[in-house]
Amino acid sequence: MRVYGVTGWKNAGKTGLMERLVAEITGRGLTVSTVKHAHHSFDVDHPGRDSWRHRQAGASEVILASGYRVAQMTELRGAAEPPLAELLGRLSPVDLVLIEGYKREGHPKVEAFRAEAGTALIAPGDPTIRAVASDTPLTLDRPVFDLNDTKAIADFILSEVGL
Repeated sequence: MRVYGVTGWKNAGKTGLMERLVAEITGRGLTVSTVKHAHHSFDVDHPGRDSWRHRQAGASEVILASGYRVAQMTELRGAAEPPLAELLGRLSPVDLVLIEGYKREGHPKVEAFRAEAGTALIAPGDPTIRAVASDTPLTLDRPVFDLNDTKAIADFILSEVGL
């Protein structure tokens, strides 16, 4: 499975870049899935709904299905967060999986960087970051793209993964 990441610190523009990349790459006729890491608790379900009630009653997994989408919710209930490789194994085959976050994993990545966020670049100390998408000019030992040049960033990623 071809995977490529978008990483960076909070407020660096990762999610916006991911959204634009998915639209750009699927617009070229390729299939894309995404994995997003969250550092906080989240819930895709709604209190009081049937599926929420199933989980509250103790179900380990709940699959919610309709003619429009299928969602599978797994309650960890104190177990360790599954590793990225395991999560990737749950996905159906696609041309490319874009991964948001997972800074410390070994897959190739583009770092999103906004000067106004006030954080240091990750790229200088991380060889898995193959390029930087920045809102300010930078001089680095790898390609630097304008953060809003989605086409060029998509071209780079697709070239990197052989698509």
